[in-house]
Amino acid sequence: MKDREKNYPKGIEKYQGDPQKVKNPYSGESITIPADAIAVYDMIKGCELFEDYDSMRVGLDWFRQYEPKAYMVLLD
Repeated sequence: MKDREKNYPKGIEKYQGDPQKVKNPYSGESITIPADAIAVYDMIKGCELFEDYDSMRVGLDWFRQYEPKAYMVLLD
């Protein structure tokens, strides 16, 4: 867990709370992810909206490393 926290994307405020179910808007699949991953997912989707692909890549790389199953459901 420490490595996960150490490599958390800079500038992202972690959510506090329980894991939540997140739904892929394209496929309709959903998966429950921890609060810190929700913050990164939200950052990724915001970067996609504003075409900030460099920051989006940072989030995607973190997600792929620390939440690989959720990455496949939500972002692949």
